[in-house]
Amino acid sequence: MAPENDSRHRPLLVLGKITDILDAFTLTRPVLSLGEIQQATGIPTSTVQRLVSNMVAEGMLDRVGDRVRIGVRMAYWAGAAARGVDVLELAAPVLREIRDATGETAAFFRAEHGYRVCVAVAETRHALRREMHVGKIVPLHAGSAGRVLLAWDDELAAQVLTGPLQTLTDYTVTTPEVLRELVGQTRRDGFAITSSERDDGASGLSAPVFAASGGPAGALTISGPTIRMPREQCEKWVDLLVDHATRLTRTLGGRPPT
Repeated sequence: MAPENDSRHRPLLVLGKITDILDAFTLTRPVLSLGEIQQATGIPTSTVQRLVSNMVAEGMLDRVGDRVRIGVRMAYWAGAAARGVDVLELAAPVLREIRDATGETAAFFRAEHGYRVCVAVAETRHALRREMHVGKIVPLHAGSAGRVLLAWDDELAAQVLTGPLQTLTDYTVTTPEVLRELVGQTRRDGFAITSSERDDGASGLSAPVFAASGGPAGALTISGPTIRMPREQCEKWVDLLVDHATRLTRTLGGRPPT
């Protein structure tokens, strides 16, 4: 009986290793060497080489010189999986996980008609909180979520940067040249941290979630009072937020822009 059981379970072990290899790729590390895959997964080098070769042959991975990235074929599967998916239903548990891990309010924003709109939220349990609710409309030029939405949408950024930038607090960025540089920095960093741009004494940390087109599907945001969220604390949460944004991107069948 043992050989039969081993044969039955062996494919599941292989699938687990393939999943580990795919999970090694992130929005910030879209192209990896075999050595980097081995370090990220802990799978023996010989096994990594064999599986990666097979995955390239099947279109699951594509070669980029002596490195590899997620294959274009995966986009077809992702597109089929994402058809009919309720984005907000998928975002809700992610927001609750972020809220429970940080203790602060987690929200998901989309760009709508030249503004950013909160379409899902998991509120903090602290009595002192930054007010946020579904349907809240905020100018795109103020705050971390707006900066993320502008950073990966050139057309939207051009529209906002040519219009008047309203002053909301003493720290709101109202100079187009300064905002353009900050938006560019956000794209280079892969996230944005802001403080007191929209509300005095409030901070925000945001990361992008991408759609299948490679454009922004929205922005995941952690927000709260600056007294609990100074920049040093926000920086400690960057990896947590980016990891959750990457996971939601994959769940939606999205991909980062090339």
